[in-house]
Amino acid sequence: MTSSPASTPQPSASLSADEARRIALRAQGFLGAPDRRGGVRGVLRHLGAVQLDTISVLARSHELIPYARLGAVGRDTVEKAYWSENHAFEYWSHAACILPIEEWPHFAFRRRVKRAHGYRWHRMKDREGSCALVLDRLKADGPLTSTELGGAKNGGPWWDWSETKIAVEWLLDTGDVVCSQRRGWKRVYDLAERVVPDALLHDDLDDHECLRRLVALAGRSLGVGTRADIADYHRLKGEQFDAVVADSGLVPVTVEGWAKPTWADPAALAEAPAGRHRTTLLSPFDSLVWDRPRTERIFGFTHKLEAYVPKPQRIHGYFAMPLLAGGRLQGRVDPGREGTTLVARQLSLTTPKAAPAMARALREAAEWVGCDAVRVERASSPAEAAAVTAELAAL
Repeated sequence: MTSSPASTPQPSASLSADEARRIALRAQGFLGAPDRRGGVRGVLRHLGAVQLDTISVLARSHELIPYARLGAVGRDTVEKAYWSENHAFEYWSHAACILPIEEWPHFAFRRRVKRAHGYRWHRMKDREGSCALVLDRLKADGPLTSTELGGAKNGGPWWDWSETKIAVEWLLDTGDVVCSQRRGWKRVYDLAERVVPDALLHDDLDDHECLRRLVALAGRSLGVGTRADIADYHRLKGEQFDAVVADSGLVPVTVEGWAKPTWADPAALAEAPAGRHRTTLLSPFDSLVWDRPRTERIFGFTHKLEAYVPKPQRIHGYFAMPLLAGGRLQGRVDPGREGTTLVARQLSLTTPKAAPAMARALREAAEWVGCDAVRVERASSPAEAAAVTAELAAL
């Protein structure tokens, strides 16, 4: 698949930086009234992918995504919405993601790549025999976790997988097995034929159609984006984007201050974004901010997850969550919990005017996770700590 990004057609519209920012916010569900009728499943379909991650501070990231858009939806409600009635499946998209079940056919290109490669980073001693044993167990007793299948490890480090774990993950990659839910953060595996509806259980679509759909979906979910923005949404290669963008329905545009070719969803251009801005804390893995260069370009906000940075070298904290308020990123906070108190372990604001918004976001998050108090432990300055503390006291 080869196509030069330099052959971009003439732009159909010219957007200011502010217009592009508002389009992106609306496309991600942060501008305008939220679709409460669609609920969590509506959020998933709208975004196209919700990233999973092991870190849990206030909650796990996949729970924080609908919370940020809908407000204090119950955490049990979130899990049931994702995993009941076969509405979703887990697969490799931007990373390990929850995906709408309707998108199963469009990841056939990735399953074919995995199958052709022949293995992950682990090699099986007896691939045919090990896979057959896993499939037989799932057929007879599924759905099952890797522990229930016989154990995930050989007794060494976390990457020292058992033959069973290697086999079931290989079958997941190639589509014979589906992760139908998470239980205690363990993947629950089942046969694809039991999870995916018959009308969707096929790999009939060729690579071009799979990629065309995913590029169109990413463009809709972003509203407006560069080649790299749109390709990265589902971790496609630039040349894969180039090969299908002309058939995707996306239209070329220019954006003030954006140096690279850009495309937009025509529906996003049809009506000026309007409505209420959401004030909330964002997971670092939220699709609004998971692409760090895009976040800096749109919001002028540099953000880095410091969970894997040695503690003495951290600036903003282990799991710093950006503050979205008024359609802009106006600060960040590293939250923690001590009993029923939500603790802002490290807090910073981009402007003193953001103190009321930070206080509201902290209070709402505290109530959502069952805390009845909020305490500011540290801030970038004593003035910021005092301002947010005062605003909290006034709520």
